[in-house]
Amino acid sequence: MAERSRGARRRLLLLLLLLAGSAASPAEEGGGRREAGGGEHGEDAARHHDSSYGTFASEFYDLRYLSEEGYPFPTAPPVDPFAKIRVDDCGKTKGCFRYGKPGCNAETCDYFLSYRRIGADVEFELSADTDGWVAVGFSSDKKMGGDDVMACVHDDNGRVRIQHFYNVGQWAKEIQRNPARDEEGVFENNRVTCRFKRPVYVPREETIVDLHLSWYYLFAWGPAIQGSITRHDIDSPPVSERVVSIYKYEDIFMPSAAYQTFSSPFCLLLIVALTFYLLMGTP
Repeated sequence: MAERSRGARRRLLLLLLLLAGSAASPAEEGGGRREAGGGEHGEDAARHHDSSYGTFASEFYDLRYLSEEGYPFPTAPPVDPFAKIRVDDCGKTKGCFRYGKPGCNAETCDYFLSYRRIGADVEFELSADTDGWVAVGFSSDKKMGGDDVMACVHDDNGRVRIQHFYNVGQWAKEIQRNPARDEEGVFENNRVTCRFKRPVYVPREETIVDLHLSWYYLFAWGPAIQGSITRHDIDSPPVSERVVSIYKYEDIFMPSAAYQTFSSPFCLLLIVALTFYLLMGTP
């Protein structure tokens, strides 16, 4: 009875040492083994146990298994950052639309869109100066209504989600069937930027167009409330001058309203006349 009690205590002690991560000294362990089994057999068993446990402990606490904080568990791999949109490829390997100040790029334009074919898909990149949403619509007539729309929406949790809408008159209705894939987005410097793919060919359906056909592109952006889009920022969002083909890459710039005003022929003529008047003076 006493022998069984001592054996149980020894097993409990070994379990506690194993969990606490501390090895018992050879002398103590060897003595216990001699009492239980006696003679050289007990000493050999003790040495074998110490050697096995020491190997386990050294491997477990090897620096290869420690995180930067010193915990014996691997850290999660870092998340790849959003790759910046390249504008030097515009008109070469992808088509681009820029709206805003002359010479602007994907990080400074009021609105930016690019598209390029990748196999059976078209990759779109969108960016706009907003904290809400940025979208592109595919239209047959330059007007809002009956349009297939892809939008990148910044929600209250800081995420940018790709959503599919269909314009019913002046109202954008969310469609559960979303053709987007390989989605990624980011909200930085008060800009919503995203990248996604959607197939060129799709089964015939009213709310999803075939991109191998040419469409007018509607460009829009605006605020969001709790991840839901609201009315776009400007009353008359820009539209492509002509239908867009995904098989033709162009780099098209559209000046925003402020720069359209100052670049019009009438305004230029007025500026020249005022300058001449000021230089010559009154008679």
